[in-house]
Amino acid sequence: MPELPEVECGRRTAEGVAVGRTIVSAWCDDDTIVFDGVAPRRFRRQLEGRTVRAVCRRGKHLWFELDERPWPLFHFGMTGAFRVPEVEPLRLQADPEKRDLSWPPRFAKVHLTFDDGGELVFVNKRRLGRVRLRENPAAEPPISKLGFDPLLDLPSVGDFSDLVKRRSVTLKGLLLDQKFAAGVGNWIADEVLYQAKLDPRRRANELETRELKRLHGALRKIIERAVAVDAEKTRFPRGWLFHYRWGKDADATTPKGEKIEHIEVAGRTTAWVPAVQV
Repeated sequence: MPELPEVECGRRTAEGVAVGRTIVSAWCDDDTIVFDGVAPRRFRRQLEGRTVRAVCRRGKHLWFELDERPWPLFHFGMTGAFRVPEVEPLRLQADPEKRDLSWPPRFAKVHLTFDDGGELVFVNKRRLGRVRLRENPAAEPPISKLGFDPLLDLPSVGDFSDLVKRRSVTLKGLLLDQKFAAGVGNWIADEVLYQAKLDPRRRANELETRELKRLHGALRKIIERAVAVDAEKTRFPRGWLFHYRWGKDADATTPKGEKIEHIEVAGRTTAWVPAVQV
């Protein structure tokens, strides 16, 4: 599933082709599952003729600020993405299929054409993403229910510690809770806990001050580094757990030879290194 770095990459893609330009046509697939609370026909009418002023993101949600409201809001789901012509799409680790450069791409749900000839397509293969219209996306659900965004407004160490200590859930469950940290998904949560040297099963309200500082620092570092390389996985540091956590391999180890185990925590498959995470 796209997590914060992948969605931020999508935001930058859309920003590059859409901001300052007018939408001259908007094709919408007749998919009443992906289009949530708005008919595809109405969505098209609300976009055509509008100028895009900004492309914004919070957590895993993206929206366009137009010169008139309402504004379109996108959620990528498990395999959603923005595509532009002749550019290879970002490959998700959980979706290893060969990158398809055909145009328009398969599984298109929204296809926008701009006044300069540029194009942008929202694809959604598994139909778990959502397209919505909102008068003020940041102030309305689902975005208004989200917690802090680790890239945009990560709290200070002190405020972060206070938020963590109020919760009695497992650390893995806390990081996955979008009401706590918007945009963190399974691989980021595992990476943060590995680098912070914390057992994913531990309770949040049991952490000591030094452990809270490690958790805060790991979250900041991992998000910033992943975003800096546009979520291109081959550019992640080779020492990251990310490269070795997949497939539930019983013989998997880190580059240091530390054994990786897979357990279920907070209802999700969790990769962790018992020799490091305590």
